Amino acid sequence: MIRVLLADDQALVRAGFRALLNSTPDIGVVAEAGDGAEAVRLTRTERPDVVLMDIRMPGVDGLVATEQILTDPRLGETRVVILTTFDLDDYIFDALRMGASGFLVKDTEPEDLLQGVRVVARGDALLSPNVTRRLIADYAGRPRRPEPSARLDELTDREREIVALVGAGLSNDEIADRLVLSPATAKTHVSRAMIKLRVRDRAQLVVLAYETGLVRPGWTD
Repeated sequence: MIRVLLADDQALVRAGFRALLNSTPDIGVVAEAGDGAEAVRLTRTERPDVVLMDIRMPGVDGLVATEQILTDPRLGETRVVILTTFDLDDYIFDALRMGASGFLVKDTEPEDLLQGVRVVARGDALLSPNVTRRLIADYAGRPRRPEPSARLDELTDREREIVALVGAGLSNDEIADRLVLSPATAKTHVSRAMIKLRVRDRAQLVVLAYETGLVRPGWTD
């Protein structure tokens, strides 16, 4: 059973998500929070697998709550998915940098929401290659200077190449085709790079690839 915590200041929104999530045998809502402070407190007591976190809440907002959850060493197994009204709103970038596993627009199709929870619960990022490409293009358009990271020195040349391709929005299968590897080998390289770079998932890897200047928008075209 995938244990989910809902954090949203609108009771009606929570009720709709709760009804949908509880309608499946493999997902269950274990707690609900109406603000960020409550979300952090309940996450620490309930230890859910996935937190669906609204960003805009009174008091402690979802961004602060996300940071507190993802920097708590006791909550290393908990994943956070951002709930947003607008696709690619500004706060999503900060949340992904903190380690959020992706985002869902609130009017997403019910089956997409359920699948998204399952994807994140098994440790993957909720960013399709298409979304990743749009994310990195929008993010790269912001005035920001690359920040070199000593962690990149731990990567092999092949791993650096693969991290750059992940940052450019390629899936494991596309990376395998590009580099003439098996998909399993590409996946192994991605996993090893994530461990060395100490990132939680693919979403954070994308952000790091751009912030360090390892990838530039459009360079794979």
